[in-house]
Amino acid sequence: MTSMDVPYEGGGKRAAASKAARVAAVAKPRLTWLTLAFMTTSSVASLRSAPTMAVYGLACVFLYVVPAIVFLLPTALVSAELASGWDGGVYNWVAQGLSKRMGFLAVWCQFAMTIFYYPTLLGYVASTIAYVINPSLANNGPYTAIVIMVLYWAGVWVSARGTSGVGGMASFGLIIGTLIPGTLLVLLGIVFLGQGNPSAAPMNAGAIFPQWTGIASLVLIVNNFLSYSGMEMNAVHVSSLKNPAKEFPRAMFLAMGLVLLIFILPAVAISWVVPSAQLSLTAGVMQAFDAFFQHFHIGWLTPLVAVGLVSASLGGMLTWLAGPSKGLLMISRQEGYLPPFLQRLNKNGVQQNILVVQGVVTTIIALMYALIPSVSSAYWIFSVITTQVYLIMYLLMFAAAMRLRKLQPDHPRGYRAPMLGALCVMGLLASLAAMVIGFVPSSQFGGGSVWSYIALIGGGLLLLGVIIPFAFLKASKPAWRQPGAADAASAEGGA
Repeated sequence: MTSMDVPYEGGGKRAAASKAARVAAVAKPRLTWLTLAFMTTSSVASLRSAPTMAVYGLACVFLYVVPAIVFLLPTALVSAELASGWDGGVYNWVAQGLSKRMGFLAVWCQFAMTIFYYPTLLGYVASTIAYVINPSLANNGPYTAIVIMVLYWAGVWVSARGTSGVGGMASFGLIIGTLIPGTLLVLLGIVFLGQGNPSAAPMNAGAIFPQWTGIASLVLIVNNFLSYSGMEMNAVHVSSLKNPAKEFPRAMFLAMGLVLLIFILPAVAISWVVPSAQLSLTAGVMQAFDAFFQHFHIGWLTPLVAVGLVSASLGGMLTWLAGPSKGLLMISRQEGYLPPFLQRLNKNGVQQNILVVQGVVTTIIALMYALIPSVSSAYWIFSVITTQVYLIMYLLMFAAAMRLRKLQPDHPRGYRAPMLGALCVMGLLASLAAMVIGFVPSSQFGGGSVWSYIALIGGGLLLLGVIIPFAFLKASKPAWRQPGAADAASAEGGA
């Protein structure tokens, strides 16, 4: 039933019917917990980060497991409790636990990190495509910039048509572009070693732990925090589940197990065949496949694997387009944080103006790939800035979770995380440590000036994580609020 079915009686019944229709639309399940688990895995895990840790050889297992214990586990368990007790995603969690202004800062950081995330992700896609066209293009800045811009705007076009198919695309991309290639990479590596070929990286007991050569030797760990980021992002879709209280935690735990497998096993396999000194941060996965395929004389598989890897990355990008920008739209309509222009929806109920403005900024950043001599250096800088901005959100989320357990201990929760206080403290300390480490240049940065590096990272963090969000808060006006429109947007199932 819609408002058009109700006779006009002072407008009251029509308004009530319209509200009832919106509530019914919101209550209608649109996702299964398994689909949400695949969406989360797709948005968190990919083979893209494997080369970053493969440079450590067998020690990458240690370097993946430690951040998983101190960051991934607290994030998954804490976000599961928050999502099963409070709708609205990270904004509502932080707004209720701390304040509305801090809630906006949290959801802004979740959204703003994607400004650097897209160039990073699509830079990897460009390098993967290069192995089909011409491998030498993998380190070509102008080529990388063009691919980033074309693919991002294509993603905006797809998202602007509605997100009813995004979950399916993300699941499809995860299977054919991450699970299958990752399994193939590991199997090829096992056969490669089984034939008696030597591993490019030491595989003895002495290689289990990374060698300590100063604090710079641990800097690459910061990229693992980015790799594990996003477990909470799909909480914005929790109302689309049939039984959120039970199904969301179930989806998070399955996603967590898949994420660990996808990260660890392919990274070890890459270290078997590509020497660490020759690994490219953007093209390392295809370097490994190319080496295996040449060894086994099956080079014809290269284009097929590249297509699969690209599909996984694009599926993950669409998932990110569908999550943080929707959360930003919803709370901006409720509280008037963004100007009306950025709150407008297209005919499909999608926040197209937000995506377009973000795309303009993404395009400008993409051009930096053409200006910075080393593609790997640009990739690394953008990865660290992305992590730094996103860690602000995690600091706020963990602090809010502790406050909510104290302020609202009897609030209904479908899931209660064990030892929540200890988990939150662990997550807070891990996030702070990652932020500090992020200001130390890695060897992957090259021989540039240390102070230039610190200025780039600090400037990006200050601009995106502090100046812009507080400028929006200062400029916000009560007239910008559109709470009814926010409910309608949610009912439409926009991105």
